[in-house]
Amino acid sequence: MSTQPDLLYSEEEEALRAAVRDLLTDHCDPAGVIARTESDTPHDSEAWKALADGMGLAGLLVPEAKGGQGATHREAAVVLEELGRAVAPVPYLTSAVVATEALLACEGVDDLLADLASGRRIGALAVALNVAPGGAYKVVRHENGALHGELTAIADATAADVLLVPADDGGLYAVDAGAATVTPQVSLDLTRPVATVTFDGAAGRLLGDAEPAVRRALRAGAGLLASEQLGLADWALTDTVRYLKDRKQFNRPVGGFQALKHRLAQLWLEVVNLRAAARNAVDALANGESGEEGAVAVAVAQAYAASVAVHAAEEALQLHAGIGMTWEHPIHLYLKRAKADAIAYGTAGAHRAALAELVDLQAP
Repeated sequence: MSTQPDLLYSEEEEALRAAVRDLLTDHCDPAGVIARTESDTPHDSEAWKALADGMGLAGLLVPEAKGGQGATHREAAVVLEELGRAVAPVPYLTSAVVATEALLACEGVDDLLADLASGRRIGALAVALNVAPGGAYKVVRHENGALHGELTAIADATAADVLLVPADDGGLYAVDAGAATVTPQVSLDLTRPVATVTFDGAAGRLLGDAEPAVRRALRAGAGLLASEQLGLADWALTDTVRYLKDRKQFNRPVGGFQALKHRLAQLWLEVVNLRAAARNAVDALANGESGEEGAVAVAVAQAYAASVAVHAAEEALQLHAGIGMTWEHPIHLYLKRAKADAIAYGTAGAHRAALAELVDLQAP
């Protein structure tokens, strides 16, 4: 029996937002993020340590009895909204959400859950970033107790300490990242790099059945990705409004021109609608609606989120005019993140197709 969705933020969630935003203001300033993307270490280990160790946010989805905070997807979504606003180069979605959810579907993995919850180790599910919940994914070969094969487009694999790897025997294995060869791939999103992971006789610890663990992990990833996209779109809108209020032409603020007002009003409506869809998805996940209702909420959010985030970033780029085209301004990071997120955990088209099947509304 489903409950009435609660789309509003609680006082605790708003307090969490303020704390995370303050932390990211100190650790993920735009100039610093841009400089990091130009280096060989795009991940910000200091910001991750502050989030995971200092604030305990890596363990939000892990029960207290297993070493976590015992919170819900609602709190994790607030964190991801703020990470999206800052395009923070930290593996929160991939480790604290996706890898953690995969482990929560397994038994006897409390030690790994505690490690990920504390931030002592970073986890990555070795499934390509573009795979949608319920979609087909590539597996490696399990032979004589060792893993062999190559997997591509694994998000944040370069930062991971432990890889959760599906194999052809149906099992999900934990592999120490040092036992695999991780080769960075060219990534559009400079703040969430992907890599090719190669296993050549790597030893793995059997965690459980891969299929239910991967399905659960990808559904949570897709649902909470909408919150990241919301944060990104909200930043793009807010910063563009601020800029157009300050920028003057013909001795009046550019934002006062009617044509630009209409564009901003349309974007505001899209962001508001995305907030409702994203909040509905995380509320369904938080209430444990893992069946059809939860799947519908996630599919609706992801069917809508990509176009709004990309549109918001494109409008920000255009309306910032010349300065928006420079490398020094962070808008290009937001546009690249929005474009990469548009295919992460399934495209909008894939989610619309899944939604049509869920509600029995087939195309003619």
